[in-house]
Amino acid sequence: MALPEGGFDASELPDLLSVYYRRLFPFSQYFRWLSYGGVPKNYFQNREFSFTLRGDIYVRYQSFNNQNELEKEVQKMVPYKIDIGAVYSHKPSQHNSVKPGTFQAESKELVFDIDMTDYDDVRTCCSSADICHKCWTLMTIAIKILDRALDEDFGFLHRLWVYSGRRGVHCWVCDENARKLSQAARSAIAEYLSVVKLERSSKDCHLKEIKLQYSYPRLDVNVSKSINHLLKSPFSVHPKTGRISVPIDVKNVDKFDPFSVPTVSSLCKELDQKIEEERENASTENGGEPEVKRRTRDYKKTSLLGPVKILEQFIDKMEQSRKGLRLEQSDRERDF
Repeated sequence: MALPEGGFDASELPDLLSVYYRRLFPFSQYFRWLSYGGVPKNYFQNREFSFTLRGDIYVRYQSFNNQNELEKEVQKMVPYKIDIGAVYSHKPSQHNSVKPGTFQAESKELVFDIDMTDYDDVRTCCSSADICHKCWTLMTIAIKILDRALDEDFGFLHRLWVYSGRRGVHCWVCDENARKLSQAARSAIAEYLSVVKLERSSKDCHLKEIKLQYSYPRLDVNVSKSINHLLKSPFSVHPKTGRISVPIDVKNVDKFDPFSVPTVSSLCKELDQKIEEERENASTENGGEPEVKRRTRDYKKTSLLGPVKILEQFIDKMEQSRKGLRLEQSDRERDF
């Protein structure tokens, strides 16, 4: 069974997205991730966001001072897709008003993009945008190999893996030294990871050499090389499938099933059902029409809870790492 492009009623998307952005999108965790503890100052404020609106209207150089501004604008514009760009020297929304030549991309996560269509020459079960459990194994192998290389060869600790919502995966390397890499360094890393390293990869995947050649990660190196390249945001909705671009628990990557990823329509149905259940329970308990209260975050009432928890755990690990580095620095200064 393949997962095709179709099967999702795109005409419902505007209404579903409106509910999704008002009730379900994890803005607080999202802001917490992209703020990196607020150090350096203006890191979030100078970040570029891009919105793709209904009718393929593309709006670049969006930037926001805080979570509230981002939340309000997303809910107002209801983008079909959100892309994340670089952190610039100035606020991207002011890029036309600064002195020519001074608006420069300064920082960005080291990112990787692996697309199933790049395996069309070796997979026989599906082609183009379609995927199935059989060929998804190629993505699982790619994640394992690339994640290990990023850890062991480069020492990057904070690697956020995300399902694209359709036929591929993205990796966001969020270590401070990764975010500060030059374009030349990014290019070198991308080229290095594109070379088949038989000894390590064979140990990872128990593949004969010929199988390894077919299944080795096929990176879109242009995505990784350019510091100002935009990449689809986690928790964005894929407009073709309706599926949410969810974080992947890399420790349990073998269990990840793209067929079980929630769609924006399934989430809205889950939310409606949960609210109706709560209303009925409250009515029974109170003997009348209940007062509707905002008790918990609405995403917690749906299957989006698991993916949000993966992001929260990722952020917690980054914050603990930053605290540890600050303590080490404080100890060194005291000893000096």
